[in-house]
This record gives sequence, C-alpha cells and structure tokens, in this order.
Amino acid sequence: MLIRHTDPNSPRSHEITPESVYLKRRELMMLGGLAGLFSAMPAWAREVAAVDEDAARPRWLKDQVAKAMDGKPDSDEALTPYQDVTHYNNFYEFGTGKTDPAANAHTLKTDPWSVTVAGEVEKPGEYALEDLLKGLQLEERIYRLRCVEAWSMVIPWVGVPLASLLKKLQPTSKAKYVAFTSLADADQMPGVRSPFTGIDWPYREGLRLDEAMHPLTLMAVGLYGRTLPNQNGAPFRLVVPWKYGFKSIKSIVRIELTDTRPQTTWNMLAPNEYGFYANVNPHVDHPRWSQSRERRLPNSFFDPNWVPTRMFNGYDQVASLYKGMDLKKYY
Repeated sequence: MLIRHTDPNSPRSHEITPESVYLKRRELMMLGGLAGLFSAMPAWAREVAAVDEDAARPRWLKDQVAKAMDGKPDSDEALTPYQDVTHYNNFYEFGTGKTDPAANAHTLKTDPWSVTVAGEVEKPGEYALEDLLKGLQLEERIYRLRCVEAWSMVIPWVGVPLASLLKKLQPTSKAKYVAFTSLADADQMPGVRSPFTGIDWPYREGLRLDEAMHPLTLMAVGLYGRTLPNQNGAPFRLVVPWKYGFKSIKSIVRIELTDTRPQTTWNMLAPNEYGFYANVNPHVDHPRWSQSRERRLPNSFFDPNWVPTRMFNGYDQVASLYKGMDLKKYY
C-alpha cells in the first residue's frame, strides 16, 4: 500500500528522481543474479547494487521486503536519492557528524536480532525479529521525513503498521503509552563508548498509544526496496512521519507498553528544545533557529532548496489526535 499526498510545495522538476529510474532499479534487483547486468547498469544503479549490506541480511527478511515492492512509486513528491538517504544521517551511536553513520555503522551486527516486549501487554517475551513480524504484511510507504534541524527528505519505506504489530501483541486496558529502546553496544557502536555525545545511553523514545495505533505509524525494515542499511536504523526502526525525525528511533531492541509517559532521550537532555510530542509545527521555533521552512535534500550552498514547513509535516489526518491541546505548550 502506498500513502499518497498531493503537495503544492514539491521541489523543482530537475530534482525529482524519475519514476523510470526507480522502476528500472527494481527490475535490475530482481534480475541481480545475472552478473552481466552489472556492467550494463547506469552509474546510479551500480552505486546501489555495490552496497553489500543487503546481501548480509537473512533471506526471509530480503524476501519479505521484495514482496512489498508493488512496482510503482506513485507519489507527487520528489524522492530523495538513495545516496542522500543513506549518507546524510543522524545516528549518534555511530558519531555526531552526518557522514559518521555511513562510515562507522558497518560494525553493527543485525542477524540474529531480537526484540523484548514487556509491560502492559498480553504477549510479552523476547521475540526473534522474524517471529515478531510473522503473519504481518509489509507495505511500501512514501513519507516525508522532517528533521528538527530544518532539513528534510522524501523516502520510500518498507515496513508494517505499528498498529498491526501491537494488535498481535495485545495491549492490556492499562496501556497508555509505547516506549522504545535502541541497542546500545559500545563494542559495535563508537558513539556509545565516546565521552563526547552527552547522551545517557540507551536511546529512548515513546508515543501515546493512540499515536502508535494511527495508520501512518510504521515499523520499517527497508527503504528503496532494500532492507534497511545499518546507518538508517537496521534492522528495525520506527517511522512517525508527522513528528520530527528524532522521534523515529532506530535499531530497536525493546518495546514496552506502560500506563505512564516514558522518558525520552532528547527531552531528558534538553527539555526546553525537544518536547515529548515533537510534532512538526512551523509556528513553534527551536530556541536557536526558525522552523518555518526546511532544506529539502538534495541541495547545495548555491541552491539550498528551501521549502515551507507545514503543520504536522503535511499529514493533516493526525490533527484529531491533538484536539484541544495547546501545541505550543505541548511541543
């Protein structure tokens, strides 16, 4: 299933990844067993095919991601090129620079991977990722990603609706929030053992239960028709498209349902700058910069590609979740 949105603020035509390019990439992936194709690929396809992280993923995951590809990235927006999506990241476990995750995340081991489910849920336990996803249908979703730092992307994710996963796990009547925890392994993650990040590891995030159950909320295992690269949160991450990107926690190892609001990493670190809700709101500035517009990648110094930021990142269908709330106070 694709989520379609008409966007009057789409970038200029020369920045759009052509539909034919994305479709051709998919065709080449399906025929990837033919070695002769590699030399015939255009440069963009050789770059994607040269990434070997997908080859290291378990067969069951690659097969499920491949089945989710419906063959038509139907969107009115520009898809951010694969190179930008995978080489311009915030993932402090691998360093604080934007290129650090791509440079350092090769140390992350994602197979096997297990997720602990705990708290107010009928089916707690430690689940292998395959068992956690068993019986759930992967879907492709093309979503905007808006960083609190005022840059943005448009990414074709592959994943399962979080609502489907939670229904499988059966929250109890006491559950009001969902808390998530990332892997924090100093042996694999140089940022975790660094004394300079200022973060109290592990990285933690949370949602209200109704936010988690909204149809837009996704647990992603892939992007651009491939399994997630390490630097993008492999093998299992959250995607909440109407919230700033730091809410979309990566490399999740624990999901806990609680009756109280969980503590979250950036809110604990700087509560005057990063609220629990973190809804994209162009009318609430960060203390150090405006949130009224964003740099849509790709861009450059001479062509910063500024576009207006929209309330809830343009996903107006979530507005009912916050009816009656002061969204300047609960930022």
